[in-house]
Amino acid sequence: MNKRELSERDICTKFITPALEKAGWDLATQIREEFSLTKGRVVVRGQLHTRAQSKRADYVLFYKPNIPIAVIEAKDNTHSVTDGIQQGLEYANLLGVPFAFSSNGDGFLFHNKIAPDNIIERELSLDEFPSPETLWSMWTAHKGISKEQESLITQDYFSDGSNRTPHYYQALAINITIEAIARGQNRILLVMATGTGKTFTAFQIIWRLWKSKTKKRILFLADRNILVDQTMTNDFKPFGSAMTKIQKRQANKSYEIYLSLYQAVTGNEEERNIYKQFSPTFFDLVIIDECHRGSAAEDSAWRQILEYFSSATQIGLTATPKETKDVSNSDYFGDPLYTYSLRQGIEDGFLAPYKVVRIDIDKDLTGWRPDKGKIDKHGNEIEDRIYNQKDFDKKLVLEKRTELVARKISEFLKQTNRFDKTIVFCDNIDHAERMRQALINENADLSAQNSKYVMRITGDNEEGKIELDNFIFPESKYPVIATTSKLMTTGVDAQTCKLIVLDQRIQSITEFKQIIGRGTRINEDYNKFFFTIMDFKKATELFADPDFDGDPVVVYRPKNEDSPVPPDVVPESDVSQQPPVSGETTVTDSYFSENPIIRRYVVSDVDVSVAAERVQYFDADGKLITESLKDFTRKTLNKEFSSLDEFLSRWNSSEKKQAILEELANEGIFFEALAEEIGKDLDPFDIVCHIAWDAPPLTRKERAENVRKRNYFTKYGEQARKVLDALLNKYSDEGVVHIEETQILTITPFSDFGTPFEIIRAFGGLEKYQQAIVELEQALYCA
Repeated sequence: MNKRELSERDICTKFITPALEKAGWDLATQIREEFSLTKGRVVVRGQLHTRAQSKRADYVLFYKPNIPIAVIEAKDNTHSVTDGIQQGLEYANLLGVPFAFSSNGDGFLFHNKIAPDNIIERELSLDEFPSPETLWSMWTAHKGISKEQESLITQDYFSDGSNRTPHYYQALAINITIEAIARGQNRILLVMATGTGKTFTAFQIIWRLWKSKTKKRILFLADRNILVDQTMTNDFKPFGSAMTKIQKRQANKSYEIYLSLYQAVTGNEEERNIYKQFSPTFFDLVIIDECHRGSAAEDSAWRQILEYFSSATQIGLTATPKETKDVSNSDYFGDPLYTYSLRQGIEDGFLAPYKVVRIDIDKDLTGWRPDKGKIDKHGNEIEDRIYNQKDFDKKLVLEKRTELVARKISEFLKQTNRFDKTIVFCDNIDHAERMRQALINENADLSAQNSKYVMRITGDNEEGKIELDNFIFPESKYPVIATTSKLMTTGVDAQTCKLIVLDQRIQSITEFKQIIGRGTRINEDYNKFFFTIMDFKKATELFADPDFDGDPVVVYRPKNEDSPVPPDVVPESDVSQQPPVSGETTVTDSYFSENPIIRRYVVSDVDVSVAAERVQYFDADGKLITESLKDFTRKTLNKEFSSLDEFLSRWNSSEKKQAILEELANEGIFFEALAEEIGKDLDPFDIVCHIAWDAPPLTRKERAENVRKRNYFTKYGEQARKVLDALLNKYSDEGVVHIEETQILTITPFSDFGTPFEIIRAFGGLEKYQQAIVELEQALYCA
């Protein structure tokens, strides 16, 4: 056996795995081969998508299931033993483990970043690979972990037997939290982007603390009924009879796991603060979901509960930690123990990327001033001043503006899919109701078929709230479009939502992140890989905020600063005692306070129009493309290929053109969008050559006809000529990618020529058929 002729997989099977087993590693529970870390970023091209390459470690070694300790990167024997170490270190950093190895089958390079003798890298023979206990003892000694702490840190995860394992970032958050609690830390903040599984992460933390008897009574607090109910039904279900929901203001002390709305245990009157029926030491663990809402403010109801149970370990969960001059998560919890951002989630392929459609309306840009003495729809004289975007739908309603927004939303859905789940965020409940009516009128055909095609789902409307579960449930067809203001900004697990419409003036980066989070979940079963943000009120300008999606936002404002800080928005609640939302059920503007009967002016006879409409694209790194799509494509291609000759050489030498097209798509080349701009009937080959090197493009039909003119088919038999002619027609209609796959022989017109086996036999076998396809492509792309 010549080791240098073996594949990388052979090296693993014949040399690396036996060395691990000899060192005492259990193949069933401690060794995971070809372990997927990420899923590969979703790259969007028009209405199509592909995935960039995922990150996958050759080996991840676990001390116990879900407690990783080392990574091994393997190479075949033509590489040196050290060649895989940098890749191994990248994966080790992702997993948060201290040990990385590389191997080519001759031995190992061991990278130990916690080496006490400061010799970080050393080579080992195959027989010298360290045992699990050796690596674990090195790690615990470095961390200073006692035997008592170790028993908690190694407590088993919950497993339902389905082999479901946490994603790498979830396991890291869980393990870091358990270790911190084992060390005695009692205030912990976890920041995880919406859609990354905060409640599953919380469940595993609670399960391990509960099963180890470190924590015996646990309180899980949220501020929406749907958050509590979803949690009990889904992630927390394994707690079974040990779990209860606090409701009807009754405190039953016979359970171990308690879930509650904070509104259900607090109130303005002392007798409504039923949390005080529990002793201050009753709970030894309190988890606060969406802790950016309420618990951050020193005078909030949540804060009162946290301070009452101050002896308990308290964990705050949020996607958007709030830091303003008045409200702070980090003041209470300390700096985040772990952060997994929206940007990282999109980069890893666990969260959906987005396109942005910005639509600016003329009156929003220029403002509107009424004629002197102008009367509104209800007979009220309109105050003479200039009204602009911040007034619309709050102090003044332009009905034709609402109709225009509804029309643009409907146009988008009609051009994509009218049954794509859509959330329309409005400024207030009245605005949401008017938008519901306008959308029904724009979609009269579908609304007539089912009255739930469009529904208003707001905190004051029971019929709408009842339908919230149906909107969330992927299998439920209706409702399709939900208009809302605040109720659906957080905690709504709408996995199949593909369109988010912003007709709401948003000034808070926290609220903006929460709203964007409604679309970031991926659901492959329902073909949800990306979503679109349609913005009518410039909310997406917050993308330019340097703190968007980065570390927690911190705002520093001098006390004498003239510009006011926007007030924190109080979310709508699904409980009756929640105070009213400003601008929805009360009016605070001074003019309207003097005229309490008038809530807002309604004007029906002012025309509005679209001033500007554009689609914004994001590159493969998730950065907004600020130049034209052509310029961006030209720069990208020139980075990839130094000249036209280099591109032609790569193109002609590639057995499958699809491989090159996928590689370019991963670099952010939007072929479908470029075809819309340059010509839908052009081959991607011509689009590339034309944009990057100004070559005159040919249509696919012209290329096919050029092949026919050269009498290319004469060397083949009659049946093979018919097949090649049909392949040329397919190329003319659909492009080169489709003719490269043998599956095309199963569809018409090829099925008329015989079975795929009979067709391939007409060419003299599979190898000769594939050679014919290569030659056909050479003929298509010859100079």
